[in-house]
Amino acid sequence: MASVLLVEDDPVVRAAITRALTGQGHIVHGVALAIEALREVTANDYDVVVLDLGLPDLDGGDALRMIRGVTNTPVVIATARDDEAGIVRLLNAGADDYLVKPFSSEHLEARLQAVLRRARDNKQLVIGGLEIDVHLRRATVDGQELSLTHKEFELLSYLAARQGEVVPRAEILASLWPSHRDDQTLDVHLSWLRRKLGERAAQPRYLHTVRGVGVRMVAPQ
Repeated sequence: MASVLLVEDDPVVRAAITRALTGQGHIVHGVALAIEALREVTANDYDVVVLDLGLPDLDGGDALRMIRGVTNTPVVIATARDDEAGIVRLLNAGADDYLVKPFSSEHLEARLQAVLRRARDNKQLVIGGLEIDVHLRRATVDGQELSLTHKEFELLSYLAARQGEVVPRAEILASLWPSHRDDQTLDVHLSWLRRKLGERAAQPRYLHTVRGVGVRMVAPQ
């Protein structure tokens, strides 16, 4: 059983998907607008979001980027749009899966279960003495719990999920701060994180800056 936020403006489709998912044992909350979806994911913990793109108040692609700015909750796009370039763009923007309408309830359930399995497998991140529980939004370093703001936790878990990789600055900004691309915002949050992790830019333990490229998170040597 999972808690599902269904974002679908067509009341007939919304009712049909709600019945199908409820029949599978899920708890479903349906909304018709992107702004309602953003309020919901900010105020409540859902296991997965099913997101239509053709919303009346905001394009679903923009809604996806805004959702990604506040939560790591898996997002499955469910839409009639089948443009391959658009699908790739949305997957790169943070969607976890993509279904083209019409689809069967069995197909949707199978995709949801696959996304939920991946989310469960990825909820615990361990790098050296740093442990992150993505689901509980809790992080500890050397056994001491870190007091992190929402954005600090998002940045920490985003980099930890790609440990060992050099993550480009532009990619971090696009994923976590989609409404603006101010490099100083990233630098300030990195500075705050370093302080809480007990390190400095000149003597990094976990967060290593690759000048002119991005940031790489590794375990201390």
